[in-house]
Amino acid sequence: MLKRFLSYVEIMTKITSTLTFLLTIAYLLYKNYTIDWKLTLIFFAAMFVFDLTTTAINNYIDTKNNHQTLQFNRKTALVIIYILFVVSAGLGLYLAYLTDIVILIVGAICFFAGVFYTYGPVPISRQPLGEVMSGMFYGLLIPFILMYINMPKGTFLTLNYNWDMISFDIMLKPFATLLLFSIIPFSVTANIMLANNICDLDKDIAVKRHTLPYYIGVKRSLYLFAGLYYITYAAVIAMVILKILSPISLIFFLTIFLVQKNINALFKKQEKATTFLSAIKNFIIIMVVNSVLIFISAII
Repeated sequence: MLKRFLSYVEIMTKITSTLTFLLTIAYLLYKNYTIDWKLTLIFFAAMFVFDLTTTAINNYIDTKNNHQTLQFNRKTALVIIYILFVVSAGLGLYLAYLTDIVILIVGAICFFAGVFYTYGPVPISRQPLGEVMSGMFYGLLIPFILMYINMPKGTFLTLNYNWDMISFDIMLKPFATLLLFSIIPFSVTANIMLANNICDLDKDIAVKRHTLPYYIGVKRSLYLFAGLYYITYAAVIAMVILKILSPISLIFFLTIFLVQKNINALFKKQEKATTFLSAIKNFIIIMVVNSVLIFISAII
């Protein structure tokens, strides 16, 4: 039962959210912010369970459309989705109750995008938006929420409202720092989706699933795939220059040889069973090494 459940929710794919979470925790420790572990762990639980939920929804819909077999009968599979959704929504609402309306709004956006990624008349996964959406929600909003609940109130924005007026102020420097920091998880997460869509292009066209590679072609998609990795190195340089990260983070450049090897593998052959793994390998290399280096910087 447990084995089937873990297969249903594709537990191994949760490295995307988990490693982004750890990368952001490392940054908060490096910057000497006091982490509110109660809020942080509630967020992690809500994030993780909702990640399971979206994968379950994706598998439920895809197996229906592709006439494939689920790990459970369809009624049981649907009940599991409802349970996961209620648990994640409950945790998200509790976090919003403990914090403020900003978390409620951002959380609602995440839930809406997660559900309609696969579900609905025009699912996000069938459009050329999958890479951007996955990168944004995993790579940008996870760091934002974690930083927002652990940094002093008003660091990123202030939202005041009453019956007569709503005022909204964004602090540009902290937001610019967040965007620069988010380039790393955004790029490597988007590339997992991009590699998947490159390898599945023929299958997707057959079921009228028009993803980004359908519109820009395989050659341009591969160049984009490589470019997104190179951007992570540029982002690290920029963050070190701007003193967002320690010079220790420049050790990250030693990984470029392994990353390039995996890029070359996908350029040579676009095959789901073999070379798609190059995107997973690069994700792990880039996220783990950056996280470890930032943790080391925090200790030193």
